[in-house]
Amino acid sequence: MTINDAMRSYRLPNPSTPEDLETRWSKVLTFGDRVIMAGYYYNGKNKPCWFGAVYEHLDNDLSCEGTIGLRAASGIEFEDDGHAIAWAMQQ
Repeated sequence: MTINDAMRSYRLPNPSTPEDLETRWSKVLTFGDRVIMAGYYYNGKNKPCWFGAVYEHLDNDLSCEGTIGLRAASGIEFEDDGHAIAWAMQQ
């Protein structure tokens, strides 16, 4: 999925801050120099609804107020948040 498609489909902010992501989604993790997340997007009853996203720091500020940019988003939805996080960790 392209960055623009992910921003539009999942309403992902770009650029953002880790603090902003944490106030919108509950599954946000700092993983090395990246910020990864699992987001929920309702697709209908009994359909996979979790997606993964990876952000990278755009400046030297690695705090919760540093600027991050969207690097990748899964093009598929997953059954649960764990699979979405696993996908994000592999990117």
